Amino acid sequence: MSVGGEVPGSAGDSDRLADFLRRGWVKFPPDPPVMAWASAVLDLATACAQDPELRARWLRCDGTWFVGVNALENSADGSVASAGVGPLDGVALQFLREYAGPFALDRAQVSIVYPGYPRQGNEESNSAFRYRLRRHAAHIDGFERTMPGRKRRLSELHGFVLGIPLTATNAAASPLSVWEGSHEVFRSVFRTHFAAVAPERWCKVDSTSAYASAREECFGSCARVSVEAEPGEAYVVHRLALHGIGPWNADLHVDPRVVVYFRPEMTGERLPIRWLFDS
Repeated sequence: MSVGGEVPGSAGDSDRLADFLRRGWVKFPPDPPVMAWASAVLDLATACAQDPELRARWLRCDGTWFVGVNALENSADGSVASAGVGPLDGVALQFLREYAGPFALDRAQVSIVYPGYPRQGNEESNSAFRYRLRRHAAHIDGFERTMPGRKRRLSELHGFVLGIPLTATNAAASPLSVWEGSHEVFRSVFRTHFAAVAPERWCKVDSTSAYASAREECFGSCARVSVEAEPGEAYVVHRLALHGIGPWNADLHVDPRVVVYFRPEMTGERLPIRWLFDS
């Protein structure tokens, strides 16, 4: 199922927030400040993928995906002073300030998906590649395989995921996939998983089974949607929502899809309680 143009909830702030909390994502219509910022950083973003050091670190899937985590050298307000790029602002940012409170943007991920994605690279096992093809490498951010035996643990408390498209491309060219309502599935599973663990120890326990269980439940009960957006638009994904990148089903001559993603970490008191229990 593809979702293009405006989505329910784009008319008013209360409807938009209600839709976001129900679906686990929301898209914002074209916005001049976002368009200006996207145009200003496009050359910087594409240059990241040409940098030899960054390419060696982030080019995956046999050259069909530049992952580009924290590759954009922006400041906390989204500006890149060295390139004369001003702060990122607009309706989506206003929505996030009301939803999440004050936040500082992290250095953005520059995600560039090329025609033919995904191809199996040397870094990926057969089972991982099948998962990428079938399930779009679906994941929630913040759970890394950093424990012995590649077990997962909670490692980062992101507040949200903000996506800013920089290029216009075909709707079938590896759009973002989101499993609607999956954030509440993960919330429920993690409530049980962490119930007997002191909050200060949540980041120290093996969460592999709980994570996998929630993910499988989402595949069986949540509708997957493909989120298509153009430069000037923006979308926000809930921090607990399952998401990934779909295969490239467009013509191989279509332009790459370039998106920058911000994932600011939550700050303040009562963490990680707020990360799990807040809306």
